[in-house]
Amino acid sequence: MSEQATAVTHRLVPSPAGRIHVVEQGAGPLVLLVHGFPESWYSWRHQLPVLAAAGYRAAAIDVRGYGRSSKPGDTEAYRMLELVEDNAAVVRALGEQSAVVVGHDWGSAIAANSALVRPDVFRAVGMLSVPYAPRGGPRPSTVFAQLGGDEEFYVSYFQEPGRAEAEIEPDARGWLAGFYAALSADTMPAPGAPDPHFVVRGGKLRDRFPTGRLPVWLSEHDLDVYAGEFERTGVSGALNRYRNMDRDWEDLVGFDGAPITRPSLFIGGGLDASTTWMADAIKAYPTTLPGLVSSHILDGCGHWIQQERPAEINRLLTDWLASLPA
Repeated sequence: MSEQATAVTHRLVPSPAGRIHVVEQGAGPLVLLVHGFPESWYSWRHQLPVLAAAGYRAAAIDVRGYGRSSKPGDTEAYRMLELVEDNAAVVRALGEQSAVVVGHDWGSAIAANSALVRPDVFRAVGMLSVPYAPRGGPRPSTVFAQLGGDEEFYVSYFQEPGRAEAEIEPDARGWLAGFYAALSADTMPAPGAPDPHFVVRGGKLRDRFPTGRLPVWLSEHDLDVYAGEFERTGVSGALNRYRNMDRDWEDLVGFDGAPITRPSLFIGGGLDASTTWMADAIKAYPTTLPGLVSSHILDGCGHWIQQERPAEINRLLTDWLASLPA
């Protein structure tokens, strides 16, 4: 393997957010990697060297509001179309005309919308954990408010400015450990246990998090990396993504029901609520993802898919990338 393929470089590039932190490895066609909540570029640490070795220029970003990227103060600055333009700006700043975009969790939605809104830049899209579902239906906040009965859905909990910050920021490391464990295959609550996606009225989200051990994929060092970034930046930038879902619904009205026609890939975890709750979205892929190359559900896998099952994800990603038109 060449030195160019093995070297990891960090840089800050201009974007509408201000600057975006990019971590690169390898040379070749550009593959842009977009993380979810509550993570950072570091969630792609297992993919960067493998993609580089396979002949790609892998570039993992800190989404605006996270890590070393700029953190605009206005909540509205975190709407989906702004994040799409950040991605396009990164591609330009790296001297490329086009890229394949791959995302996980919120990054999956950001990647999907990048391919939907900017097909001139993004020639293919890979989505991990969160299926593509076109814009449509009632206003999102109305839907979320109706979930859970006497309990509150975590998205609604996150949407109120300052509320989740008050829970998370006094003990970011402990909160992250519990949140990661709650959605990991080997540490998630047993079937029938209280669901950690819901909050008892007057309670906190962490009240239902597992305690006592980390998921097998998460070392103490890994947790320190994630916690260190959030202890430095706070979590408002990350949470502001949830606070723009109604604005996204308004902004994307022109794409109501729109399919993504670019070549696509989906990989989900069999034990991930994102996959099971959105099973109908996956069934609709022949209509909503007419360019779908392959779709996979990994048995016994939780939400943090590229970290829980890095070897499988790397194989599926490189096989898919190799199948794409040059």
